[in-house]
Amino acid sequence: MVPDTGKRVDRIVIYIALFIIIILGIRMMAYVVNIFLLSVILTLMLLPAMDWLKKKGLSDLTAVTLITIAACLCVLALILMAFWSLSVLMHDLPQYQAQLDMRIAEISSFISRSGGLNAGTITLPALNLTNIFQIILSSIMTIGESVLYLFFIGVATFFLLLEAPKIPARLAKVMRGSPEKMVQVSRMSRYIIDFMIVRTETNFAHGMLFGGSLWLMGVHAAPVWGLLTFLLCYIPYIGLILAAIPAILFAYIQFGIWGAVAVIAIVCVLNLVVENPVFSCLASRRFEVPAIIVLLSVILWGWLLGVLGMFFSVPITLLVMIVFQSSDDLKKINVLLGVSHLFEEDAGQAAPAENISFGG
Repeated sequence: MVPDTGKRVDRIVIYIALFIIIILGIRMMAYVVNIFLLSVILTLMLLPAMDWLKKKGLSDLTAVTLITIAACLCVLALILMAFWSLSVLMHDLPQYQAQLDMRIAEISSFISRSGGLNAGTITLPALNLTNIFQIILSSIMTIGESVLYLFFIGVATFFLLLEAPKIPARLAKVMRGSPEKMVQVSRMSRYIIDFMIVRTETNFAHGMLFGGSLWLMGVHAAPVWGLLTFLLCYIPYIGLILAAIPAILFAYIQFGIWGAVAVIAIVCVLNLVVENPVFSCLASRRFEVPAIIVLLSVILWGWLLGVLGMFFSVPITLLVMIVFQSSDDLKKINVLLGVSHLFEEDAGQAAPAENISFGG
């Protein structure tokens, strides 16, 4: 008993040491790791489209080329829309600044009246919107870095799509003695695909509805806040809140407290109408990950990989769970995390490994 216990302790210590080394390595190589992980996630998202094109009789190279062209056009349209929205916002900043100064003066006057103080006794600090936006923009990658980043991700995704049809056969050789693991890996890849596709569709609907509602209200820069909502809603739980803050601020600047209240009401209604059906749909597919795991994954991957880690924290965590499940020693972690059921559904109906694909 003592030797066995000693070996178990040694193994735990080794695993902890390896975990720390891996975490530090990811932290130091965040740029490269981001490119690799985003390429894998994008490949999984685009596999259904590639399978559909192949069923139409196109070759792998032709299908991947068409998908790449379509993806580049979508990214270009998104970038152009972002630049146009920012240019409009920056052009109208003096108008917003004047309205903000007026609101600050109203608050100072209200505080003075409520406290029985002279109007000149209390002065709230002035906010310079131009300086705030310059700080935000300076924290974002330069145009050259962003283009290079997107280029590397695009090239890696292109070649991963070409290799994707061959990967199941290779994994089947590696896991020849464990066909059930191949089934589990295939199932989890489909979960990731479903999650990202549904998440993107939901974000699009959310951004359109939120931006359209703000436009009908007459809030300044409504397209900007709709686009921001589309992007930030990839971050679980906190993304919608972060996207709503600037819209609430600008509604307050323009319409006062009731404008801010109206935007908050719109956010709550959209969360009830748009978000809840999505999670109900995913729950019907047994996609049930404890909320604390999702929140911790946002914090962990955000710390390790930056903003992109927060955006894709859920699919990255699912990829890590696949790695855990592929190891007899590490799959116990999935049991402790409460996600082992994702791998157990229909586990007894193991199909031949050669017939399993990642496209769903």
